[in-house]
Amino acid sequence: MPRWHHAVVFTLAGVLALAACGTPDAEREVVADPSAGTGSQVINTSPDQQRIRADKVDEIAAKVPEPIRADGKLAVGVSGEGAPPLAFRADDDRTLIGVEPDIAQLVADVLGLELELNPTSWENLFLVIRSGQNEVGFSNITVTEERKDIYDFASYRVDSLGWEVKKDGKIEKIEKPADIAGLTVSVGSGTNQEQVLLNWNKQNKAAGLAEAKIVYCQRPTEYQLALRSGRIDAYFGPNPALVYHATVSGETKIVGVVPGGGEVPAQIAAMTQKGNNLVPALSEALNVVIKNGKYQEVLNRWGLGDEAIPTSEVNPPGLPRS
Repeated sequence: MPRWHHAVVFTLAGVLALAACGTPDAEREVVADPSAGTGSQVINTSPDQQRIRADKVDEIAAKVPEPIRADGKLAVGVSGEGAPPLAFRADDDRTLIGVEPDIAQLVADVLGLELELNPTSWENLFLVIRSGQNEVGFSNITVTEERKDIYDFASYRVDSLGWEVKKDGKIEKIEKPADIAGLTVSVGSGTNQEQVLLNWNKQNKAAGLAEAKIVYCQRPTEYQLALRSGRIDAYFGPNPALVYHATVSGETKIVGVVPGGGEVPAQIAAMTQKGNNLVPALSEALNVVIKNGKYQEVLNRWGLGDEAIPTSEVNPPGLPRS
């Protein structure tokens, strides 16, 4: 079966911007703005990922809870619904690739564990972590104070959200609540961005403006079809995934990027079962690869270099309770 790919150009200066052309090349190329200091690189979308790897650190590996060390594997829950460049299927339509599996691989390496990637839906991700079926989730999970009641976190990336609209549409920017007044917009149910959107609607109502009509789409293909057909005016979701889709499809554009909490900065983190004592080792492993540069290499590989954090924290301040 033939494999079709696209040359993808990202400009990473402050926020991810768009420029692209489609070609049947063997790989997706990501060229960063030289001012961002990341140079240029090629993204491999084949099953043979040749992932960036890290060395085991015995001192940190010894801190992994004994049952996990005895098993020798790190069971990681990731999104199975396909959200490049976060986590998606390679050209064989089976192998999970993306920035989330790559970071999980680095952590597993430092801990001396074999990485076991387990795809799941967003709805089930929290259940499999809470039950202990998977030890950790790497799936663009935002730290919130409510989630910290049930889970532990080790931060590893800045959380940013984006607004995607039709490329030939009339909407040019969405930066504040008033910009979505009266629009029909879509968001994933149970996500952090849903909470931001609901808060924006409250602000519009208080200001005497029309609230946005919300249409819930759980899978990327659902919102993409709704956007293409005009059933929705805009989609609100994780900025990296939206930029990737807008660039590859050539049919949409990003008209606004906001912090993960709307007005409040947020962090993406690895999530574990509360009190299972794994998260300190995860955070220390992340700090090892942050310090030795492997972490930055992974982010740059997927065009997300500007979402790097200087230090991983255990249970950092999360978004406030709703």
